[in-house]
Amino acid sequence: MTDGERRPTSVREALRAHPLRFPFTRWVPRCWAYLLGGALFGPVLLVVLAVLLVIGAGLSVVGVGLPVLLALALAGIPAAGVARWRLRLVEPVPPPDPHRSLPGAGRRARVRTRLRERATWRELAHAGLTSTVLAAASLGFTALLVISGAFTVSPLVVWALAPETVMLVPGRAVAGPFAALPFTAAGLAGLLLCAYAGALLVRAEVALARFLLGPREDDLGHQVLELTRSRARLADAFEAERRRIERDLHDGAQQQLVALSMTLGLAEYELRDRDGRAAELVTRARGEARQALEQLRGLVRGIHPQVLTDHGLAAAVDEVAQRHPIPVATDIELPERLPAPVETTAYFTVTEALTNAAKHSGATAITVHGRLAGGRLVVQVTDDGRGGADPAAGAGLAGLADRVALLRGRLMVTSPTGGPTTLRLEVPCSGS
Repeated sequence: MTDGERRPTSVREALRAHPLRFPFTRWVPRCWAYLLGGALFGPVLLVVLAVLLVIGAGLSVVGVGLPVLLALALAGIPAAGVARWRLRLVEPVPPPDPHRSLPGAGRRARVRTRLRERATWRELAHAGLTSTVLAAASLGFTALLVISGAFTVSPLVVWALAPETVMLVPGRAVAGPFAALPFTAAGLAGLLLCAYAGALLVRAEVALARFLLGPREDDLGHQVLELTRSRARLADAFEAERRRIERDLHDGAQQQLVALSMTLGLAEYELRDRDGRAAELVTRARGEARQALEQLRGLVRGIHPQVLTDHGLAAAVDEVAQRHPIPVATDIELPERLPAPVETTAYFTVTEALTNAAKHSGATAITVHGRLAGGRLVVQVTDDGRGGADPAAGAGLAGLADRVALLRGRLMVTSPTGGPTTLRLEVPCSGS
């Protein structure tokens, strides 16, 4: 195999890529091991299912067989787990578990949910086939493999057991090891047949497993719908909480600080003609109140700037760029206003990137570029700093990545040593 040739990752690919060389690849012993495992697992599973069926049906006459029949109905779930584990021998990605995750659910709730899921009954059908049809095929293959292997080494068997005469097959005696060479040829032909027959059997079982054990749209539709609703509810709850905090700060603490500043101003006016420590303290207190008010206003703007609500993303980013200590060139052209969650997420992503650049990059220039492309908002922030930024080192970008994920977007950071550092945001403009 050349360096540029891709190694097959499944039995199907190996057969298609090199059909003549297939018997000498690593997939042949894997297929044999898989089918030998089926020859052992199938009969055991058949016994378990038969015992559950007989006991459940027998005890149902006296009304106590329901738990056993319930166990029979759910027996396909662990059997499917074993089947997926076995498939790893011959399939790089076995069918995923189609069942819903039930964290914190009680035993009765889990049982009721599993009985209502169609995947449970498909897995039971797969268990029935595994214990009967597939087990019979695996046992037949195992018999052919054993006979072929025995014929292949027949000269050694003859030499070790009876150098002169030995009965290899009924009705035919072999005189000496050399007389057993035709059986060796037949055994090699049988092994060659086993290589291809085993691959075909494995391909059929893999296809059956994907059909019966894999998830389907009707299984996942409810889960996807519920996840979408949960994501929307989470985003809405986050936005509602943000607006509540902003309103409380603006209408509560900020107004109280304004009133306090005015009261201190009146006190300062009353004490203007008096000398003493009191007038000095009032003047200082008024200055501190004014400073606290400015800090609070900055905090309110940081939570959600009014310019973003009134004029959109481009204007809000321009305002941030004007206050930034590093020169920032903005180039954001949007044909229309975007959904509020999209604008908010993009705005805070840009501000976080600018803040990190000012603190850590040593950059002398920053560019912010934003466009709509294919129904997605694409924003890119690039600085000419020293690079080497690690998004995992701080919680800022990690939190933004979680926020972007709520909108089914992507946040990518490229920062090689020596720079430049580029942050790229892609968010669907549906905002949901």
